[in-house]
Amino acid sequence: MKRLFLSAALCLLLFSCSTTRVLQEGQYRLEGNTVTITDDPEFSTGEVSNYIRQNDGSGGLLGFNPFIYVYNWSKKDGLWHKLGTPPVVYDEASVGTSLTNISNRLRYLGYYDSKVDSTTTKRGKKIKVNYIVTLGERLPIEKIEFEVPDYLPFAQDFLADTATVTGLLKGNYLSEKLLEEETVRSSSRMRNLGYYSLSKDNYSFEADTLGGHALLKYRVREYERSQSPSAARPLNKYTVGKVTITLPKDLKFRESVLTGLNTVKPGQTYSESTVSTTYQRLSALKVFSGVTIEMTQADSSVVDCSINLTRSPMQGFKVNLEGSSNSSGLIGISPQISYFHKNIFHGGEWLNLGFNGNFQFMFDDDTRATEYGFSSGISFPRFLGLPYRLFRRSSIPRTEFNLAFNHQNRPEYTRNIISLNYGYSGTTRHNISYQLYPLSINFVKLFNLDGAFSQKLSNNPYMRYSYQDHLDAGVGLMLYFNSSTEIVPKGDYHFRRLSVDVSGNALSLFNKFMTKNQDGFYCLGGSPYAQYVRGEYSFGRTWRKGPNDEYAISTRFLIGAGYAYGNSSALPFEKQFYAGGASSMRGWQARALGPGYSPEDDAFIIPSQTGDMKLEMNAEYRFKLFWKLEGAVFTDIGNVWNLQYDDTPAGRLGAFRIDDFVNSLAADWGVGMRVNLDFILLRVDFGMKALDPSRPRGAHVLGVREWMKGANNAFHFGIGYPF
Repeated sequence: MKRLFLSAALCLLLFSCSTTRVLQEGQYRLEGNTVTITDDPEFSTGEVSNYIRQNDGSGGLLGFNPFIYVYNWSKKDGLWHKLGTPPVVYDEASVGTSLTNISNRLRYLGYYDSKVDSTTTKRGKKIKVNYIVTLGERLPIEKIEFEVPDYLPFAQDFLADTATVTGLLKGNYLSEKLLEEETVRSSSRMRNLGYYSLSKDNYSFEADTLGGHALLKYRVREYERSQSPSAARPLNKYTVGKVTITLPKDLKFRESVLTGLNTVKPGQTYSESTVSTTYQRLSALKVFSGVTIEMTQADSSVVDCSINLTRSPMQGFKVNLEGSSNSSGLIGISPQISYFHKNIFHGGEWLNLGFNGNFQFMFDDDTRATEYGFSSGISFPRFLGLPYRLFRRSSIPRTEFNLAFNHQNRPEYTRNIISLNYGYSGTTRHNISYQLYPLSINFVKLFNLDGAFSQKLSNNPYMRYSYQDHLDAGVGLMLYFNSSTEIVPKGDYHFRRLSVDVSGNALSLFNKFMTKNQDGFYCLGGSPYAQYVRGEYSFGRTWRKGPNDEYAISTRFLIGAGYAYGNSSALPFEKQFYAGGASSMRGWQARALGPGYSPEDDAFIIPSQTGDMKLEMNAEYRFKLFWKLEGAVFTDIGNVWNLQYDDTPAGRLGAFRIDDFVNSLAADWGVGMRVNLDFILLRVDFGMKALDPSRPRGAHVLGVREWMKGANNAFHFGIGYPF
């Protein structure tokens, strides 16, 4: 009853003021716009809705914006007005502008003589506008006649293109959009064939629309549409003349690298795509803040190329910090700092040196968990051993060598990990970044095992296989796509990430040359090698809403699983999945959730819950407050589970079972605050457990009074959005 009362009181507070309280006499609040298509249910209203001049300003989750109510909590300018969003006052003149905009858009799409009207519905001091569209006639193209200069080789090259890949075909519906797309496509292709002076403005069309269809004349002239015939010049093929590359005098950079990356060569036929390839290659070095390529006409068939490069800062530091705490007093801090140099050997080689740590402690207790690591990497702007000329695309794989050391000192054990990686990175033609490691090696050594923990391992074969000295040698692949390149994305964006690791298969070919340990596993250098396959996939999308993108709805889905086989009975601990922390299940601290129904393992003084499989779904509603401050409301659902386990009561609690999957999901919700400085975003989140599968059935749903007790909440600090 008390929860019901609190919920009712909250709703009463929120809605006690109407959204029209601040309106003047005769004013109406625009409550919404709708678009009705009368004669074609397949036509997408999104084709015209963006051309409506005045929007209702809701922009919130599912079209609901609670901050319009907040604005109405006071009549005078003050705190509530700064925090809230003012209602949109209906403007009749904007409706007329919208009708014109929609009509013009339909004509551009090929719907001629469309009828667009509007109706309004008033309810108190609110008004809704409905735009009613009756689509006009569409004209199929019956015939296409080409008028082009009749000299060779232009006529031959142009007509060969129209016979195969032209965007205009008989039967297509005539539209300005189709004609514009064709001029851009055709002119670009012809410039790639050497016709440097040709642009889309050399193209024009004339349509005879009598008879319910279109007879189209497709013209290419020797002068642009804005020019008179006296400006006509022959459309010749051009070759490249002089090529010069200019660098800042104080920048040391090997000429052989620049000439290898440059694809614009003297004597070759001019190609716009070749110029673009050179631009993208030189920009990808990240050594130059500006890459300018100027093509200058030397005579009627020769263009000179001038490449001007501007220096960017060569070195710098990157810092990241995450922190978390909960009501039990456990504090976790994870700093990261790295140094980079983008031209260490004067040929675009990237050097990276990094330090990362994870420190967990309690102020009133001697319990500590310390983890720190050092890493170094060098990346060369080429595929070592192969010449540049073998790569024709804009992206050339970079060759990488990495070395890292990680030290973990926990109450239960101490562990050292040495990692060696060799591989390649780059970008595909679809802007997908990749990292391929044909050789990835980890040496893992454990020592100083606590007596009680050692006894626990001896009684649990599954845990014993995870916590042992081992060699991990295999291959790895990571694919990543993000539609936004901004540090703090401002508009809509989406991302996808896939990683796959396969380890031990190559080593298994040499089993007959290895010795076995007492557990029957083949060893190399006295340690068994790990054999497993592991994959992880995540994707997310963020939608910006509101007139000035004041609101955003962000979602993420993540799934991962690993399976040990052959020479391993369990995944190595460092390859297992965990949940919780600043960017995961935010009602829990890192590694404090799961697997499955399992409570926190008393073998670990500081939580270390992991599993073979992870599933997580996140949703976050973000909104601007004032100045640089943003707010957020979020929820997370997920857990980790074991696919391989010992058949004991504890083992069965952590097992993944499809028939009981839903009941083993954990959930949380929370609120957050962000300081968005554009170049960096500082984030604070407070998460509270809503469903905790480790609690007894019937008590796994947490109520309001329990959110602030014990370890039922967590406080997190981070840099950047969580997803």
